[in-house]
Amino acid sequence: MTKRAKILIGILLFLLIGLVLYYLLILRLERVTIYDQGTYDPETGELYADNSCNVIGINLHGEIFTYVPLENEEGDYASGENIISELQEIEESPEYESVKAVLIEIDSYGGSPVASEELSNMITDYNLPVIAMIREGGTSGAYWVASASDRIFASKMSDIGSIGVTMSYLDDSKLNEKEGYTWNSLSTGKFKDSGNEQKPLTKEERALFERDLNIIHEEFVKAVSVNRNLPIEKVRELADGSSMLGEMALEQGLIDEIGSYKEVEEYLKTKYDFEPEICW
Repeated sequence: MTKRAKILIGILLFLLIGLVLYYLLILRLERVTIYDQGTYDPETGELYADNSCNVIGINLHGEIFTYVPLENEEGDYASGENIISELQEIEESPEYESVKAVLIEIDSYGGSPVASEELSNMITDYNLPVIAMIREGGTSGAYWVASASDRIFASKMSDIGSIGVTMSYLDDSKLNEKEGYTWNSLSTGKFKDSGNEQKPLTKEERALFERDLNIIHEEFVKAVSVNRNLPIEKVRELADGSSMLGEMALEQGLIDEIGSYKEVEEYLKTKYDFEPEICW
């Protein structure tokens, strides 16, 4: 073999080794993309907790629903079933064995009472400490969820509380009458089309809706009383549907501390004796 041939073979081997190393590096970067919450594997679609993370952050932002259709997942919604599923994964999966607490960041003015109750119950029975941090707002159903946590932090200017229930809607019947439209009810059962905005609300229908609203309201009051260890009469006094800013909420026992991330980290460090590393 000539000297020139040996040189060419050496160059080809060098290039081949370089390509292999390059391919392995790219593959590694694609497979091990580190996000705030852990390691994402594009082949399996799995997100694994980073071993350095000992606190997992979960966002509860926007209106709360029991579930959110896939086509709407990019909107400003909080899906109860998704958050519950994430909490279960953190609690049960060995990938999260280093996690010692969960931080729920709340910026929501409520939503479904069913989803709020389900999330509250999940947090109440959770095996790990759950900290709630309210930002702009934590009212109505969002406060119901927050009340179940082990400790609630909020800003002095956060909107807190609004312990109440609403199902108000716009009645278009007079506009329809003005425009010459007629509502024809083709329903079985006199209450079947109750609440339809195309017709006036009768006294019987109003009484029916208010009955259900009062039942939900009482459940809300009881939950806050138990979750916050407050006398139920005190909660009833606060449960007029109004909200209050953080300082007043602290005075009334609706939250535990004024603060944000820094205060949350200091609390976790002091209360549970570990250096918190929060991942989202």
